[in-house]
Amino acid sequence: MRQKILIARAVFPEVIARLAQHFDVTSNQDDVLWTPSQLIEQLQGMQGVFTTGSERIDAALLAACPMLKICANMAVGYNNFDLDAMTAAGVLGTNAPDVLTETTADFGFALLMATARRVAESEHFLRAGLWTRWRYDMFTGSDIHGATLGILGMGRIGQGIARRGALGFGMKVIYHNRSRLDAATEAQCQATYVSKQDLLKTADHLVLVLPYSASSHHAIGAAELAQMKPTATLVNIARGGIVDDAALAVALRNKAIAAAGLDVFEGEPKVHPDLLTVPNVVLTPHIASATVPTRLAMANLAADNLIGYLLKGKPLTALNAAAPR
Repeated sequence: MRQKILIARAVFPEVIARLAQHFDVTSNQDDVLWTPSQLIEQLQGMQGVFTTGSERIDAALLAACPMLKICANMAVGYNNFDLDAMTAAGVLGTNAPDVLTETTADFGFALLMATARRVAESEHFLRAGLWTRWRYDMFTGSDIHGATLGILGMGRIGQGIARRGALGFGMKVIYHNRSRLDAATEAQCQATYVSKQDLLKTADHLVLVLPYSASSHHAIGAAELAQMKPTATLVNIARGGIVDDAALAVALRNKAIAAAGLDVFEGEPKVHPDLLTVPNVVLTPHIASATVPTRLAMANLAADNLIGYLLKGKPLTALNAAAPR
């Protein structure tokens, strides 16, 4: 008898077809955002679920879904998983690392450049019909080339951004991380390890690429923003909640820092209303990995984890060592 899986959000039809070769598949191609109770209802009788960041897997859900064996996230982040509860329940969690590294680093640099050069702000000005003449200081921003690039969180994506900055734009790269990189990786990235305080004080452009956890919640708040240069920019492509969005809006309005670029938000898809009222911020709707090849690779890796674990007991990117139910 074939095992059953749920695909909790809309996904590429070819990925559904792959999974349907091995499982009885129920898919949510209407892309309904289920409530927790609706998700529990949909998961009855399911051995596996293909998730995105919008499906919370916690102890209450696991207790109500006793047949569930694996939750495969189509994302590198997994703060929607309560891994301790999953491990206790014997449910495996997997994510989709590596396949989105370079695409996300590309976007991080694009957001950095748009922020530093005031691209969104000047486009809004033009579209509003306000451009009537040239002026020497019209939308003057800050240089990227030769500037100091600060990176908070130096995993694979952070390293990709460092390489782009150092090799492509001749930037001086400094970083802070929970643990220092080995000397060979530092040399490859042309990056220098500094304290978090020195990172904040020194960076002309600060990019956040650290994972979200209880310890990184509001890692950038009012106190940290006050330590940055008034000419500095801040870019967040990590996770919402790492930045105190309310404090950032105040800092932007008061010109405590020059500008910010945000692809992620606390409580997304809701955006703090104060961020919508300041002109010196570039806002994008969590699209750093949004190219067709990359999103397809993420979906296929989630599918590979479901196939590998449910059929062979061998997932590719396990997050926990759960004893099978």
